[in-house]
Amino acid sequence: MHSAATAPTLSHVFWPARDTDAARWVRAAILVAFGVFAMAIAAKIRIPMWPVPVTMQTFVVLTVGAAYGAGLGVTTMIVYLAVGALGFDVFTSSSAENNGLFYMIGGSGGYLLGFVLAAGVLGWLARRGWDRTIPTMALAMLIGSALIYIPGLIWLNMQPYSKGWEWTIANGMTPFLVGDALKLALAAFLLPALWTLHKK
Repeated sequence: MHSAATAPTLSHVFWPARDTDAARWVRAAILVAFGVFAMAIAAKIRIPMWPVPVTMQTFVVLTVGAAYGAGLGVTTMIVYLAVGALGFDVFTSSSAENNGLFYMIGGSGGYLLGFVLAAGVLGWLARRGWDRTIPTMALAMLIGSALIYIPGLIWLNMQPYSKGWEWTIANGMTPFLVGDALKLALAAFLLPALWTLHKK
């Protein structure tokens, strides 16, 4: 029986860690690599949606955090950012010409920092059982989304082309709220459903 502070995450129940250090390192490396790959793919997906197309990247950030736990979730996001910093085209609006650190210090830089924060907090909440029910998972997703938007909007507002907070919110948050709400609903149902599947 696990206490609320040490509840296992989905990655632990579907792929338990072995007793040896080598096995744990291999498991962690594979999970991180999978998470980075999922982030890179999700960044390039464009789902038609009003008022702007939706990518699945924030969905992956938050579900990876919840499924992996804080430590492995944060590690996955840091490795993802490191891959992007090396110049690989793994970000939503990056390209062969606009990539690496140059891209990361641009208008999206604060959101990228938010990915690390959100993954860590979602993992921390999952270890306390918040991913087991729809209401608590929905609340966890709201918190995670806020942790992405807060540094993202602050950083965007500091850019030389910003025209103030009204412009920042209108361009950096409002167009994405519909898509975020749908992704929140999807995650709020998906993770509890996986726990129900595990119990059967």
